[in-house]
Amino acid sequence: MLKYLWTVIQDLFVVVTLVTWIHALLGRLYDKTGRRFSIAGICVGVVASAALAVVKGTTNKIISSHWNHYIFAFISVFSLLFVVLCLIFGRREDGKRRLGGTLLCLSGAGLSAAHIFYALPGVMLYPFNFNTMGEGYLSSYYMTRLAGWLLALLLLLVYSRTLYRCALHIKPLGTLSALLCGGVLVNFFYSGGRFFAPWVTRAKWLKWPVRYSKESHGLIGGWLSITVDHSMLFIWLIVLLAAVSLIICFVQNTKVTEPWDNPAQHRKLRARNRSFRRTACVAFVGLILFTVCLTVVKDYDTRVIELSAPETFTVDGDRILVPMDSVNDFHLHRFEYTTENNVNVRWIVVRKPNSAAYGVGLDACEVCGNAGYYERNGLVVCRRCDVVMNTNTIGFKGGCNPIPLSYEVDEGNLVFALADILAGEKEFK
Repeated sequence: MLKYLWTVIQDLFVVVTLVTWIHALLGRLYDKTGRRFSIAGICVGVVASAALAVVKGTTNKIISSHWNHYIFAFISVFSLLFVVLCLIFGRREDGKRRLGGTLLCLSGAGLSAAHIFYALPGVMLYPFNFNTMGEGYLSSYYMTRLAGWLLALLLLLVYSRTLYRCALHIKPLGTLSALLCGGVLVNFFYSGGRFFAPWVTRAKWLKWPVRYSKESHGLIGGWLSITVDHSMLFIWLIVLLAAVSLIICFVQNTKVTEPWDNPAQHRKLRARNRSFRRTACVAFVGLILFTVCLTVVKDYDTRVIELSAPETFTVDGDRILVPMDSVNDFHLHRFEYTTENNVNVRWIVVRKPNSAAYGVGLDACEVCGNAGYYERNGLVVCRRCDVVMNTNTIGFKGGCNPIPLSYEVDEGNLVFALADILAGEKEFK
């Protein structure tokens, strides 16, 4: 659940913020006409994203890298065009749309569509890629992940709605234009770097190393390095701009500045200001929640789980003996044998509940490799995909289960053939 909560927020936060501001700006400049252009751009982006998601989900997914490269080019072009037109025509809300206004609306709609087309297809595909451990869409594995995905979308929807309402009432209009241009330029810097990165890497005639850096490529290398290695920096800059806009909205509505003719009208204006302040507070709480998700929750979810230390066993010729008394506590036990090739082969043993049998397998699986398993609250969990194992199925082949390992019971010991342990060496190289 946590993985898809912070992942969806990370994927869509910048897009939601910029598209919301574009929609508010065009609406304030050209009323219904501006909003129609914006909605058209959003609809084109969503429809195109759905089409690309279907293609990526049903055909060879290698096309995704090529699409992203072209989308970065569209975002870069529309960003520059939009900023120039916004600085010229985006400061007066007189409702008159001339040629410049039409171009501004078209560039805003195109920029919204390009942003959505870049970020949304992957988010749409998440529910179809959840690991259900073979138990289908009604399993707890699927539902918990779906809940995180849906919760993230719901939080972004509420944030977008409140941010939009605040943007409609920031004064003067040039303040909103400046904030939006700042956000678009921040994203242009990121998108431009991501667009040129493959070109620089593939430009063998320049004799540049594949790993770009400021020392090897000069200023352009530093630019590419920042966009590739510090992508979160750009998200934090957008968070900062969004926070500034909400603070401005809150401060501008702390007192009534409009003229009023009677106490009733004054109370009405004060109530309106309180409503705007509450809206700004709700959006600000959303920013705080997003910040927590992208820091605390993300760090917790992506933390590296340390595997427990391997336990002792006895080597008896071509057999390995593990005393049954040492593994009868229904907890996870890990063992490790170092081969002649200096490869550490790990395997796990856990007593199955309400049974005299044991769940035994290599500390690896065919899906997640040799990431290993650990115990959490009495449950066996895959360290890579965070799937909880059904202890009764450990020892059976398939899914994220440990690769089965044969054993026998002899005189109070679990007996493993050394040849079986050595056969698992390939899984840990």
